[in-house]
Amino acid sequence: MRYLPLTQGDRAEMLARIGATSIDDLFIDVPADARRDGPIAGLPPHASEMAVERHLTKLARQNLVAGEVPFFLGAGAYRHHVPASVDHLIQRGEFLTAYTPYQPEIAQGTLQMLFEFQTQVARLFGCDVANASMYDGSTACWEAISMARRVTKKARAVISNGLHPHYVSVATTMARFTGDQLVTATPDLAAEADSARVIAEIDSQTSCVVVQYPDILGRIPDLRPIAEAAHAQGALLIAVVTEPVALGLIRSPGELGADIVVGEGQSLGVGLQFGGPYLGLFACKEKFVRQMPGRLCGETVDADGKRGFVLTLSTREQHIRREKATSNICTNSGLCALAFNIHLTLLGGSGLEKLARLNHGRALAAAARLAQVPGVRLVNASFFNEFTIELPKEARPVVRALAERDVLGGVSLGRLYPGAEALGNGLVVAVTETASEDDIETFAVALQEVLA
Repeated sequence: MRYLPLTQGDRAEMLARIGATSIDDLFIDVPADARRDGPIAGLPPHASEMAVERHLTKLARQNLVAGEVPFFLGAGAYRHHVPASVDHLIQRGEFLTAYTPYQPEIAQGTLQMLFEFQTQVARLFGCDVANASMYDGSTACWEAISMARRVTKKARAVISNGLHPHYVSVATTMARFTGDQLVTATPDLAAEADSARVIAEIDSQTSCVVVQYPDILGRIPDLRPIAEAAHAQGALLIAVVTEPVALGLIRSPGELGADIVVGEGQSLGVGLQFGGPYLGLFACKEKFVRQMPGRLCGETVDADGKRGFVLTLSTREQHIRREKATSNICTNSGLCALAFNIHLTLLGGSGLEKLARLNHGRALAAAARLAQVPGVRLVNASFFNEFTIELPKEARPVVRALAERDVLGGVSLGRLYPGAEALGNGLVVAVTETASEDDIETFAVALQEVLA
């Protein structure tokens, strides 16, 4: 029996208080063609458990499994090999069932893991301090913009045209409720990121500049001149890292002048998982720590002088008064943070560098081979494990034709930027250590067949 404590009168009173005439008014932001007013067509009203399992298995077999075909998808979500020990350890009962460390005296293991995770993220990003993780990369990006507003008392954010469009979309949605002005642009199929445009947009009212590193086309912008220009106007530089493995080879954003560094931690320890759950990373300079969202674990000693761990800062709305909170995103993807922590611990510093070099080498080989396909142009002047190629025809049907040949051959820019005709022939290709020489050759041969 469902527990429904509210009467029709209660519901009517609540709707009247917020100015809504019906429950449906609460969903007006959802496009009408995306709302359903009845059962889903084609589904039976009921079925046995065995029948449902059989039907869902049949549907699942229509998918191309990432690990069974040549895989070159990226654009913010990457397929890396995750050691079996990661899954084994995160499923230990003391981790798998732990929700959140509200009682530090009985949550020392979880707190120690989060403390070590923070240390890893801070060192990886080249920052003084990191929090205990956030929901995902896109929401962490928005939280950084919001934090910059609190720090600078300004509300104009200049966003590089190389920032992932999904991240821009999340920021745009949130800015509707805060009044922040976002200065955005669509990228060009150019060899280098347009840092000059970003710098030209910075003025005395700018709270922050947001730059992805490497960017959505795989290019690696030089953050130093952008940081200098931002700081000269009293603005902060926010660097966004969607592929943390890259930091095993390229300089960290903190070293290059970034004030806040955020990103997506999915690459390490966390599988693709059809888009989630993922892992938000967030780090900054120490002087901004009290404006950092989320929560922070710290090391201390107990009454007997023994090492212990506590929640040092918790400025989320569930811990303090809502009007004083720095964030209302009340999850920190704890199990994903643990997976990240274990994977990076197993790699160590030298292992991460070796993994990064392997990724870069495979990407160089793939870029050189694909550039030999007639009509294909390599866009990038520099890249890590992801690059963009320009095809002689629209990329979206090419991607579908490749999938019919059991090759997952990249993400079309037409899908990411549906209204930008100039980007329609662009294809973003990611090459990690999971792509073999045979996979690269299969991709190149299939692409040549599709383009012929």
